[in-house]
Amino acid sequence: MISRIHFIRHGITEGILNRWYYGATDMPLVQEAIDEVLGFKSDNIYPLDLADDTDFYTSGMTRAEQTLDVIYGDVPRKAIPNLAEMSFGRWECKTFSQLEQEPEFDEWMSCTDNSFVFPEGDSILSFYERVEKGFDELLGLHRLKELSHRHSGKDATSVIVCHGGVISACMERFFPGDRENFWQWIPAPGRGFTLYLEDGEPVRYEEI
Repeated sequence: MISRIHFIRHGITEGILNRWYYGATDMPLVQEAIDEVLGFKSDNIYPLDLADDTDFYTSGMTRAEQTLDVIYGDVPRKAIPNLAEMSFGRWECKTFSQLEQEPEFDEWMSCTDNSFVFPEGDSILSFYERVEKGFDELLGLHRLKELSHRHSGKDATSVIVCHGGVISACMERFFPGDRENFWQWIPAPGRGFTLYLEDGEPVRYEEI
């Protein structure tokens, strides 16, 4: 049986427009994002012909909730907080040029093992660990859906609207080597990936 998990990154925020480093800051979408996502929807970018029992999830952050609303309306959904974006702590909402003035900047640039901790925020390692827990929670819920469909022959489908770094960490976990590094997995705002699963395990993907 083939089942699907659709990963969608939230739409554009003020932070994206201003090229800020941010993750934990709970920003809403800007109007440009709503217009762009509606355009993607009109162009049939998103999977819209979904079964009535499709499960919907978000990270619980405003920008993810709003993006789900724009695409699918006011559907029931479950929040998975461990799939929230990385926290840059004291560096939230600053540009790269501003970060160059921070006393920890050189340490960050020279760190090669992902152990650097953003001041009062996450380290990349702790972020990966948290996202792994969040995805395992999502995968467990999705596998229950698969089991409930096994005798009916219907496909199980889940939709999760979350964040670029989160999606990248998940894709890198299951498809190592398909792209050069973490950053190349990050989808554009409003875009994402469809994961195809066999026996509960991701086996291939397509871009949304």
